[in-house]
Amino acid sequence: MDRKDFIKQLRSWQNGSISRREFLGKTGLGVAMAVMAANMPGLLTGNRAFAAEKGSLGDRVVLATWPNYHNAENFAAFAEQTGAQVQMNVFGSNEEMLAKLQAGGSGWDVFVPTNYTISTYADLGLIEPLDLARLPNFDPASYEKRFMEQGVINGKVYAVPKNWGTTGFVYDGEKIKARPTTWKEFWELAKGDASGRAMVHDYQLTVIGNALKSFGYSFNSLDPKELAEAEKLLLEVKPHLFAINSDYQPSMRNGDAWMSMCWTGDASQLHRDMPQMTYVLGREGGELWSDFFAIPKGAERPDAAYAFINYLLDPQVNKREVEAHGYPTGDKRVDALLPKSMLEDPIMYPAADLLSALEFGAAATLTSPARAELMARFKAA
Repeated sequence: MDRKDFIKQLRSWQNGSISRREFLGKTGLGVAMAVMAANMPGLLTGNRAFAAEKGSLGDRVVLATWPNYHNAENFAAFAEQTGAQVQMNVFGSNEEMLAKLQAGGSGWDVFVPTNYTISTYADLGLIEPLDLARLPNFDPASYEKRFMEQGVINGKVYAVPKNWGTTGFVYDGEKIKARPTTWKEFWELAKGDASGRAMVHDYQLTVIGNALKSFGYSFNSLDPKELAEAEKLLLEVKPHLFAINSDYQPSMRNGDAWMSMCWTGDASQLHRDMPQMTYVLGREGGELWSDFFAIPKGAERPDAAYAFINYLLDPQVNKREVEAHGYPTGDKRVDALLPKSMLEDPIMYPAADLLSALEFGAAATLTSPARAELMARFKAA
């Protein structure tokens, strides 16, 4: 293979049109790597980002992410191997993340946006395409298309998959004797038997979206009449809520809250520790989502950012992440390492009929003035 063909294959791998396996096979590098691995065990396995001398990445990497979404032991191991401590900033909504980046000076090296937001970040010039050569643990062929395609814009990879999941609600079966199965029942309970004990996210996409679903409307609706109905419901419910907070686990665990909007991993963690905690996907539908790793434009520590993402994408490391947080990754390599009990868990992997009713968030909802103003009125009421 001449230089021109090699560069062509390299670019195809970098933009995600061929897998790492295909790249290695077409260029012959796979054979060379196999020989090296046989003669120098450990050289090419695991986290290849750490070939550099410890400390060369700097003393920290700053991460903006979601609540209850990582394994602290993995962070400690990364710091031990690289010298870079993980500083974590936790957010409850994509609107918060967007506003922070637009304001400038976030200080983030890595952040975790949700699928529907990535095109907005790219359009605003807040992120740039990733250099996939610096993420050797990322293998596009290992992921389902629907859980990674929104990280690719005009053929360029701006973000790589972290996890996917659903948005439903969780309730304490010892406190709530009804067995709700719909969003309509969630809102009725919030005004009734669970009055003063219900929580909703501090996040317009899910709060408004799941109010819309109780009427049978699209999770992403921007229709003024449909939004007006959702607002009327939310304003009726507001006096009955315990709190509006995206970090709801503490309140569910200590009994202050009996019911809350909930994401997959939080439901997994709650049910694991308190089996009476029951997760429900409303029969009317709701949200299916995928989260990604991205690097803000102008990140202060790009070397540390790439090394950190690459570390977390290592299948063995990612397995430990999943075992801690309970969100599926969509990476077949990780699934092959997980215990059967997790792969058969209906919280992590809901039945097909429940999944089929769910919608991915739409980009227009992120910057919709109508939905932003509705959420503001709801919170201020």
